[in-house]
Amino acid sequence: MTSNSLQIIGRKLREVREKQHLTQVEVAEKADISTNHYAQIERGEANASIETFENILKALNVKSSKILPF
Repeated sequence: MTSNSLQIIGRKLREVREKQHLTQVEVAEKADISTNHYAQIERGEANASIETFENILKALNVKSSKILPF
């Protein structure tokens, strides 16, 4: 994915998380990933595997169509 796509995805994940009043720690725990990795994904600095992305979506209770920019 392009750097721009990663940043868009990260921004959308952060928006959803903040609307739900969740911390990065809470989402990371629910998604079974490290807080650092989740923070990198939100900042658009890291790719998430499909499995990790699915776990994040489940943790946030959101559909991929609300997050993916395409």
